[in-house]
Amino acid sequence: MDKERLEQFRIQLLAKKEEIAEETGKTLSEMTDQTSNVPDPNDRATIESGRSFELRIRDRERKLLSKIEEAIARIDDGSYGECEDCGEEIGLKRLEARPVTMLCIDCKTAQETKEKSKGQ
Repeated sequence: MDKERLEQFRIQLLAKKEEIAEETGKTLSEMTDQTSNVPDPNDRATIESGRSFELRIRDRERKLLSKIEEAIARIDDGSYGECEDCGEEIGLKRLEARPVTMLCIDCKTAQETKEKSKGQ
């Protein structure tokens, strides 16, 4: 993969990292701003349900941040775009759709098939 394309992926990954950081900051601010003394049990339940949902989203984003860091490290060490399992090049369209991916489509499909067969 050429340096220009790698730099485009780096910029895209860094932008996503920044976006997640901003959303995390907003969530923290909103949660600390909300009053904890809500007398109505239904209102309290609604607030808690919303907080729980927001925290699940942030947890998923935390995991994505880790994958973003790993992808940037692969760009730096020159292994970005190579399948972790078979060593073949990951298709550009796949990387564009999911820049943090570490598996080519064939290996990912095989992994998912294996996981499904274990679950049955």
